[in-house]
Amino acid sequence: MSRQRHSYQPRLGHGLPHDPLNAIIGPRPIGWISSVNAAGQRNLAPYSFFNCFNYHPPIIGFASSGWKDSVKNITETGEFVWNLATRPLAVAMNESSASLPHGEDEFAFSGLTPLAATQVNASMVAESPVNFECKLTQCIQLQAADGEKLPSWLVLGEVVAIHIDNDLLDNGIYQTARAQPILRAGGPSAYYAISEEQRFDLVRPDARPR
Repeated sequence: MSRQRHSYQPRLGHGLPHDPLNAIIGPRPIGWISSVNAAGQRNLAPYSFFNCFNYHPPIIGFASSGWKDSVKNITETGEFVWNLATRPLAVAMNESSASLPHGEDEFAFSGLTPLAATQVNASMVAESPVNFECKLTQCIQLQAADGEKLPSWLVLGEVVAIHIDNDLLDNGIYQTARAQPILRAGGPSAYYAISEEQRFDLVRPDARPR
């Protein structure tokens, strides 16, 4: 099949009105991360470079462009919480991304309720239907192929406690669409939602009857 393609080397620029990278790698789950510093000041911030990387023990992680308060707090205390960002919480999640003066509470600014966690000192977002309490396992400064150190950090944490609203469980099975998660999709403002109508199922080859 013959087709025209836009090709470029990222180091030389993309030549487009907006960098397409984070729209191509999308939609992406949102790392809505709450943390606390040693002085007890809360922080809450969303990160669009986020995912799960291991089953047992469960390990999740997010990447931060710059040494932001979330990274500073987590390396200081070794703890954080991931909160599921949902369609009803989209505006509050977006508000929590504001660049506030150091020490100002994003929970209060966004109209959210801090809820005490069970295994870590960082607060959970009470309005979120799913919360993961995490212990820091690694904080890695990213580097380029030539070894150049980049001003970005990958924070990985073991999930030590999980809280799920019972309404999201159907005979013990978690219902993804029912939770109404929102996903980042690149561009300056694009987000997407999940609906049951968009679901389809595939059986892996190794799981098929022979």
